[in-house]
Parts: sequence; structure tokens; C-alpha cells
Amino acid sequence: MGRVYNFSAGPAVLPEEVLAEAAAEMLDYRGAGMSVMEMSHRSKPFAEIIETAEADLRELIGIPDNYKVLFLQGGASQQFAAVPMNLMRNRVADYIITGSWAKKAWKEGKIYGDARAIASSEDETFSYIPDCSDLPISEDADYVYICENNTIYGTKFHTLPNTKGKDLVADVSSCFLSEPVDITKYAVMYGGAQKNIGPAGVVIDIIREDLITDDVLEGTPTMLKWKTQADADSLYNTPPAYGIYICGKVFKWLKDQGGLEAIGKRNEEKAAILYDYLDQSKLFKGTVRKEDRSLMNVPFVTGSDELDAAFVAEAKEAGLVNLKGHRSVGGMRASIYNAMPKAGVEKLVEFMDGFEKAHA
Repeated sequence: MGRVYNFSAGPAVLPEEVLAEAAAEMLDYRGAGMSVMEMSHRSKPFAEIIETAEADLRELIGIPDNYKVLFLQGGASQQFAAVPMNLMRNRVADYIITGSWAKKAWKEGKIYGDARAIASSEDETFSYIPDCSDLPISEDADYVYICENNTIYGTKFHTLPNTKGKDLVADVSSCFLSEPVDITKYAVMYGGAQKNIGPAGVVIDIIREDLITDDVLEGTPTMLKWKTQADADSLYNTPPAYGIYICGKVFKWLKDQGGLEAIGKRNEEKAAILYDYLDQSKLFKGTVRKEDRSLMNVPFVTGSDELDAAFVAEAKEAGLVNLKGHRSVGGMRASIYNAMPKAGVEKLVEFMDGFEKAHA
């Protein structure tokens, strides 16, 4: 069977050019006589890989010198604990709950201090982003936390919350590098690579340098202390080397596409194709308030569990895979990350239209 259109939320589709390059270098990385999987993380070839990856990421986003870039293990979920361990000096933090991952981060934060839920959209199954223009920010809050793009529910903060001067911490796992971003509006931005950047196993942290200190909560493990990792340039122990190598190739690919401005426009065009169809369809319905829709994750339903299941099964037969919605919400979800070509979204809409006509 040939390549399918993979709409998985993560691990997710990667650029074919990147996969082809990695395949060509699998047995012999640029004359090293070995795969990147086999080489020492202390070797000169790998030093060049990780240093180039960081430089390209800095260029793509426009990361200033007073921010550190860390390539870590443990996925985004490990940062649910690392954030309060490194930042909760007053033992107070404010969380905006817009989905399962923000809720899990908030619950983890409560282990370490007074993590306060200051806004939530759970009342309508996380189908919108709450008004964050005038939140009851705690005077002694160490930070305000958001999950910027909600993979399961398909919502996105298109305007960052007014934190009233408090540091903003954002999990950007499913919208990382999908559009231009002003990193200076964030104190900490982090994301798991497996949705829009690379394979599972890597989490990338971008942290303002003044927040990387020895002043962490008592009992913070050495490995979860950001200063440990920053002082060692992400090489305190063996990093997820092959994953970082693939991330670096994706950064190069993004630069070749024209950078984040170009990829952002492309993502808007792709999403519009699917949302425009959903808005006129009599069978399929989007589940998110229009102004809060994600460009990356598009959930939709027919209103019938039986029809939803039939659609997912028939789509798979047509080479459109991983369209089943998250187990917690059901329905369908199309994740249309950077590497999903426009042709894949067009093929999906064509199939949806045929399915709708067949079940009219």
C-alpha cells in the first residue's frame, strides 16, 4: 500500500522530504559510518546536529538571546510537574482550563501549591475559549498557565490572556511552529514534538533566562531542574538524540517552505477548506465556536454514533486514516498539521461530500 493521508493527532504526519532524507542517512550519517541512532551524544557529528537544530529554531521563531532552548525527554506531560517545581516560589499559580491537558497540568500544579482555576470552558465541553481580557489574576501568582491549542477539542487562543504583568506559561504542543509567534510575550513556551515537529520522545522548552535558577521547590529532582539542563546545553544525560535529529530536519524543511509566515498562510488555507465545507454541510457539524477554531485540529460529528463509526471505517478504506475522535469525546477529528498537504484536506472534503450524499 502507498502512503496514506494520516490525520492522527500525534504521533503525526511528518514531511515526506524529511523522512526520505532520514532514510538515506539511516545506515551512514554523512560519512560517519553509522546511524545517528548509534552515535554518541558527545560526538562531534551529534554536537553539530543539536547546535544546528537550536540555531534554526531560534531563526524560525526569532528567539532572543535572553531565552534558553532546551531539548528534553518526558514529553509535555512531564512539564506539568517541572513548571511548578521550577516556578512556584510563592506556591501560587493561576490556570486557565480549556481542555484535558490544561486540566491535567492544573491538577499536577495543585500537588505543589495553590494552583487556582481562574477560568474554564468545561461548562460547554471545552468548545470555546473563555474571555481572558480581565481575569481575576492572583496578586501573588508566580505564573499564569494555558494550553494554547487544545488537541482534543479543537480550540485555540487567538488572543493571549491578559496576565496583568504575571509570567505566561504555555503548552503549545499541537500548534508549535504553525504560525508566526512573538516569544517575548511568553515566560515559558514548551511543546511535545510528536504533533507538529518530530517523533515522540522530545519536548522542547523555550524559557526566559531569568527564570532558570537554583531557586526551585525542595525535592525537585535533578533531572527536572531547568538549570541542570540549561547548564549542560541539554546534554546532562543522553538526550533523545534521534528525535532531535528529525526535529532539526523539520526546522530546515520549514525554512525551505518560507518560514512561519508562509506556513501560517498555508495552514489558514487548508483549514478554510475543511471549515467552509463543515459550515455548509447538512450532515457534518463542527463542534467549536467559530472564533476559537484551531488551524491544527478540527473535530466534527454527524450526530449519530453509528454514522460516525461508518465514516471512520470507510475513510480508512479510502486511505484517509486516524480520523476517529479522541476516546473522551467521540466523533471525528482531522489533525491537519504543517506536514499535511493541501491535497490531503481536499481529498478528505471530497470523501465527506460523497459520504454525505450517500447518507442523505
